[in-house]
Amino acid sequence: MKLILLSNPNFFVEEDKILTALFEEGIDILHIRKPNSEPIYSERLLTLIPEEYHKRIVVNDHFYLKEEFGLMGIHLSHHNPTPPKNYHDQLSRTVYSLDEVKEFKPVSKYVFLKNVRTSISEPSHIAQYTNEQLYDAARQGIIDRHVMALGGITLEEIPQMKSFGFGGVVVRGDIWKRFNIHQGCDYKELIAHFRKLRRATE
Repeated sequence: MKLILLSNPNFFVEEDKILTALFEEGIDILHIRKPNSEPIYSERLLTLIPEEYHKRIVVNDHFYLKEEFGLMGIHLSHHNPTPPKNYHDQLSRTVYSLDEVKEFKPVSKYVFLKNVRTSISEPSHIAQYTNEQLYDAARQGIIDRHVMALGGITLEEIPQMKSFGFGGVVVRGDIWKRFNIHQGCDYKELIAHFRKLRRATE
């Protein structure tokens, strides 16, 4: 099962150090999502992350960075629904229903199924599916190794996500709530928790 990390939406001082440490601990894929940000800040962050990890990074905004830094791919969503003209490389997408999974999975490397559980960082984004609906989707082949669970993913939820047949999980709030981006400099707790997530997905 893949372990995918969604970046904190804000830039902060220790970010490149934490992300580099998490790559060393075994992130499969990092999605850099910085809504409403200036691209120069994403450029700076990417220059501070060792180049050996760039092939495991996907950008959700500022798609030109994919080519400029030799990244893994780009990610589409309702906010950025269209790839650049003549783009033919790796593409992933956030989808918002099981019908959209069926529609977009064939043309994507993988899709994020949003709101599988109620979001930790955005509690107004509530769970949209019952367990039975997710089991049914797996039985029908809608959920498979190309579908990643997004929304409210915690260490405790990972075994359940495996049972639904997801190919991976996308974590955000369960990681970033363990570090104060405004005042923190010690990220040992965050790294220790990531190691537990890594073991749970193996």
